Amino acid sequence: MTRWLDPPQVDASPLSPLDLPLLLKQTLIRRGIATPDSARAFLHPDETPSTPFPNIESATEIIHAAIQRKDRICVWGDFDVDGQTSTTLLVQTLQSLGADVVYYIPIRGKESHGVHIESLAPIIDGGIKLLVTCDTGITAHEAIDYANSRGVDVVVTDHHDPILAERSDQRERSRSAYDLPNAKAIINPKLLPQEHPLKNLAGVGVAYKLAESLITNYQLQSAQSPIHRAELVEASSLELLDLVALGLIADVALLHGETRSLAQKGIQQLRKTNRIGLKVMAELSNTNLESLTEETIGFTFAPRLNALGRLSDANPAVELLITDNAARARVLAAQIEGLNAQRRLLTSQVTEAAEAQLREHPELLNEPAIVLSHPNWPGGVVGIVANRLVDRYHKPALLLTESDDGILRGSARSIEGLHITEAISSQKESLLNFGGHPMAAGLSLQKENLSSFRRGFGKAIEKQLGEIVREEPTLQIDAWLNLDEINFGLADAIEMLAPFGVGNPKLTFASRGVTLKSVAEIGKTKEHLRLAVEDENGKVQSILWWGGAGEELPETGTQIDIAYSVRASTFRGEKQVNATFEEFRVVEEKAIEVRERRLEIRDWRLALSDVEGLGNKRIGELENLLIWAEGADKAKGKSRFELHPADELVIYTTPPSPSELRAALDIVKPKIVHVFGVSPAKEKTDEFLARLAGMAKFAINNKGGKVSVDELAVVTAQRVNAVRIGLEWLSAGGHVTAVPEGEAILLSAGNGEANQYLQKELFVAARGILDETAAFRDYFSRADLEQVFVAL
Repeated sequence: MTRWLDPPQVDASPLSPLDLPLLLKQTLIRRGIATPDSARAFLHPDETPSTPFPNIESATEIIHAAIQRKDRICVWGDFDVDGQTSTTLLVQTLQSLGADVVYYIPIRGKESHGVHIESLAPIIDGGIKLLVTCDTGITAHEAIDYANSRGVDVVVTDHHDPILAERSDQRERSRSAYDLPNAKAIINPKLLPQEHPLKNLAGVGVAYKLAESLITNYQLQSAQSPIHRAELVEASSLELLDLVALGLIADVALLHGETRSLAQKGIQQLRKTNRIGLKVMAELSNTNLESLTEETIGFTFAPRLNALGRLSDANPAVELLITDNAARARVLAAQIEGLNAQRRLLTSQVTEAAEAQLREHPELLNEPAIVLSHPNWPGGVVGIVANRLVDRYHKPALLLTESDDGILRGSARSIEGLHITEAISSQKESLLNFGGHPMAAGLSLQKENLSSFRRGFGKAIEKQLGEIVREEPTLQIDAWLNLDEINFGLADAIEMLAPFGVGNPKLTFASRGVTLKSVAEIGKTKEHLRLAVEDENGKVQSILWWGGAGEELPETGTQIDIAYSVRASTFRGEKQVNATFEEFRVVEEKAIEVRERRLEIRDWRLALSDVEGLGNKRIGELENLLIWAEGADKAKGKSRFELHPADELVIYTTPPSPSELRAALDIVKPKIVHVFGVSPAKEKTDEFLARLAGMAKFAINNKGGKVSVDELAVVTAQRVNAVRIGLEWLSAGGHVTAVPEGEAILLSAGNGEANQYLQKELFVAARGILDETAAFRDYFSRADLEQVFVAL
């Protein structure tokens, strides 16, 4: 259970010279900003001077020399948003300086992160003379040696942790402490002193500093006047700041020093961006750029761009972010929108499976970190789910998927105060590979090493965090508010502290003793909730709970304390104040009459001759007898979507999972349940997909392509998500095109173009759901039914 902490009392007088609301002064002081000068620097990024990156001159000179020689330059990036924006930024800069430039971003489905010789070799064969890495390269010793052997110079720009030299002091962080690759120049903030203002730059921030130096150097060598030169340098740098904001926020960079300043300036630039690709993405996602915040980046732009890198080929992201062709931008943005929908589906499936593991093994939540693995989790979304688990349980999380070669590969996400890559590196003897930064990391290991890694990883976390690991999670309240204090004045004051993120958490407010009036599901797939709460004065406030569908809530009418954040936004041209749910705690349970009702379960699993042969004809004649049957036995009764309240429920077909069984009991509310438990024949994944393809073809040829996912789930006796993922697999293979139409889906013949990487991820996900269903049905056929129903 989370312990709520009241706002610490602070003296705001040191900031009395500033004309700021008391809440802001108190917040700044609580966050260590206790002088007027430091507060001005924090609140006003334009007053923060740009800090040159130390020793960047050698990289600048190498690149300028290559441009002057007209050597071909390759920018090598990474497939996450930080890597995409870094690549775009450097390509755009080099093109503006007249360079002959090409770029390459590894494809996650076949290469993973890093610089790979098998992909680098043909690029070198194409005539490049200089390789510039961004958001990668600091551990690419072998690939860089190979480039050198082919006569190609290398400049590394990266922000990930370098490899510590074998005999270095673990506490020592000078340049000599690291085993660095043989590049001509290396720009990495991890090599800077701990208190340097550029220490926390993400990859795009490092790329921006290089671009800034390149532009400045170029202009200084031009024949224009000094005043004009300065104006051109500033203008060129400003045009890149929207990319910087995207990368910094998406990569969860620590918002301290110049990193915060760049993010602030970048968000301002993003609100007025000229990039056609971003404007089209905003249009398709119903996003208002003028009121954009770091939350817009984190929840709208970043997931979409990441979907491209996780489930397909991220190289088109560079084209999207650079192109001046509106038609081409719309095509690329539409493809990304489709991938993002598939990403959401896969993420939902893995999240549900991870939560099921934690329900089955709650002792895992007592460990220093949540470590989960499954052979049927698509690798492209495990990092997203790890992040969700961190948000929910306030613990670092690592999710792993097992590939066909028996190797576990996964992504880890951290909490503030824990350098998760250092914790992972302490177990490097158990690992095949790893890399990352303080808040996120990736790794691979043999399956048999998981137990020892889990133990050592937990000890490393305990060493960093001390007793905090074992303490109950806490929620720091920044201010207690009455509901009528949630207004534009508050929202405007909060905005002065933005952007929020690691190192500058958003403010959490709370209201005491409000009554939960109503709960409504919202969103295209009803995955979010809108709560309405009312105070004792009759003031009603709407609070949005993103992703809250299915979460446990008290009954309406219950008195609760509720915690939330507040931000202003613009919707359909009108400014509004939004409160977003954080947590709640019950103050006073609503008085209810408790009547113990014992569910009577009658087991007919060994008497499957006929549903009417219940051993008692009287039961078969009751009007209130409801039979639940699906798949090949659909004609024997009603589907899960046709159930209604009844005194007696016959479960003829075994449900595909506990959630369908739980939902059926909630709807029917029976006094007696008769269980026949006929399980449909187990299907292999390719058999299920082939059957689904046949149904899709029939629908296209005979029903105008219109199908209902619910109907397909009933016919196949599978979970709705299995059908959704199956249809997405057909779409990714170019077999069909699927377009939502209300509650239905409109199918048409596909164009034959396949995304093999996305298909692979979707196949793994489909296999996972089908295997879980088969396992549940096998368990249901032999388990003690009393235990099955009690566990619901």
